Amino acid sequence: MNRPILFTILIFLNTFIYQQTISAQESYQGNNISRIPANCSEAERIKIAASITPSLRQLNWQKQELTTFLHFSINTFYDQEWGNGSEDPARFNPDSLDARQWVKVCKDAGSKCIILTCKHHDGFCLWPSKYTTHSVASSPWKQGKGDVVSELANACHESGIRFGIYLSPWDRHEKSYGSEAYNTHFINQLTELLTLYGPIAEVWFDGACGEGPNGNKQVYDWQSYYKTVRTLQPDAVIAIMGPDVRWVGTESGYGRETEWSVVPVELANPDLVAGQSQQEESREAFIPPGDRMAVDLGSRNLIRTATALAWYPSEVDVSIRNGWFWHEKENTTVKNANKLLDIFFCSIGRSSQLLLNIPPDRHGRINAADIASLKEWKRSLDETFGVNLAKNAKSTNQSSKGIRETAKLLDADPFSSWICGRNGPWMLEMDLQGMKTFDVLQLQENIEKGQRIEKFRLQALVDGNWQTLTSGTTIGFKRLLRFQTVTTGKIRLIIDECRMAPCLSEFGLYKLAGS
Repeated sequence: MNRPILFTILIFLNTFIYQQTISAQESYQGNNISRIPANCSEAERIKIAASITPSLRQLNWQKQELTTFLHFSINTFYDQEWGNGSEDPARFNPDSLDARQWVKVCKDAGSKCIILTCKHHDGFCLWPSKYTTHSVASSPWKQGKGDVVSELANACHESGIRFGIYLSPWDRHEKSYGSEAYNTHFINQLTELLTLYGPIAEVWFDGACGEGPNGNKQVYDWQSYYKTVRTLQPDAVIAIMGPDVRWVGTESGYGRETEWSVVPVELANPDLVAGQSQQEESREAFIPPGDRMAVDLGSRNLIRTATALAWYPSEVDVSIRNGWFWHEKENTTVKNANKLLDIFFCSIGRSSQLLLNIPPDRHGRINAADIASLKEWKRSLDETFGVNLAKNAKSTNQSSKGIRETAKLLDADPFSSWICGRNGPWMLEMDLQGMKTFDVLQLQENIEKGQRIEKFRLQALVDGNWQTLTSGTTIGFKRLLRFQTVTTGKIRLIIDECRMAPCLSEFGLYKLAGS
């Protein structure tokens, strides 16, 4: 990327993207973007990388861990994934739409936020927009007086769960698409969603950019879109085609083994993101060509040549079904609890947020098959993570101060920290106060201090010998690793490589449900 473009991105990020909206009551101050002087030494570059931290909005987003996606629109009634804009609004007529049921199902599964497809690529709006007739206002549902966005937003606010919006910039119905007038049209609709439905936690912009009804493609005015969000909903994160949260690179539900939230600022370039996004309809999960999971996003090799770094965390999206919208024939192929558990370990457990799609059916309700799978999944999670088997552990290789610091690893507070010296490797040895049987390790870094750990391993004392149970690279907000079941009374965590001093916040040992 040439310097003028990079400079534009940096100015754009600093002006619109990474501004903090922190009340007087908030003490946290993020540092989520930093330029690297050209003459920096490698040690100075690593120090800069270790000092990058999330903005307040990014921090609040990361705490959610699980967000649910609701794909529901005119496509639901046409048994299709992508509409072409010619769909008849008269087909949209759910006979028992229940937004409170949607919220209950999602909340019971552990979701902290719900995102609704307010407008997909076909241009059909789930709210009575003043700027188009291609909406619920032209449908027979509630005699054209209904508003799906309002019903869901109200249900979310009543239940204490956050609400987010998906708004596709691609509009295959709108005649102005492909001209500058469309950017105004899009901002008008975005403004409606940001001003009529209370607090918005996340704005999800899709990267698809195809032809409109006139055969033209649109040049999206991303800067104006972002400015609109920042002005009207300053606490909302802007995701995927946005500066706060990046797409992991696949719709499989699986994140990278090595996942850095601190990455070169160029990754926030909308053109780069769009080029990797899905552009054609498919009933299967979208996986771009090549091995996206093997792409190096934040290693020391990249830091050596980076001109600026930013906190840009990963969101892993996947549907509980093969498709994103509901299809009756998929009622028997809903992902089971074991599959969802594996996805949990490989998304949330790899320092990403999981965005799980649960599509309502033509009645306007979440199907019983999806609910059954979600309940079994939540039961497995609760059984697995209900008790930290290390909760009474005592440090055996720390000073009195170190022992007090070690207790912070077991206090269930992801923002208290065990901080040790700058020189590694670092080792924490713990007596579990009795023999414990476990096969899951949970680690968390205090990301208010940055993401620093690059390589670690867990060992157990078995028959008088230290045996390595598992090892990994990055940790970030949360890392979960499964391994062969072991019974022991003593363990040790060794951090072999780190950017500056480790700042570990949580340590947990668990027994996987059913294992």
